[in-house]
Amino acid sequence: MGAMATMHRFSAKVWLYPGETASWHFITVPKILSTQLKKKHGATARGWGSLPVEVRIGKTSWTTSIFPDSKSGTYLLPLKVNVRRAEGLFDGDSTEVRIQVRK
Repeated sequence: MGAMATMHRFSAKVWLYPGETASWHFITVPKILSTQLKKKHGATARGWGSLPVEVRIGKTSWTTSIFPDSKSGTYLLPLKVNVRRAEGLFDGDSTEVRIQVRK
């Protein structure tokens, strides 16, 4: 993870997106952190208001984007299946997340 960017840490639960695309798992970025990220980086957001991020859960690190959720006023972090498998994460599990916005 980049030395100059701010790394944020939080605990959150993994959840399964309801409906026909039920293979998508997400973590909701806490509302306070989501508000801070939008305020600081919202002007540089990409398509659909997404922010590029580096993430670490356990021993697994990867790059992805977080996406704004208008219903909750938070960002959503999608969890790739390889990350969930590597860290043994399932719907309803709590985990520690480290995240920082990429330039």
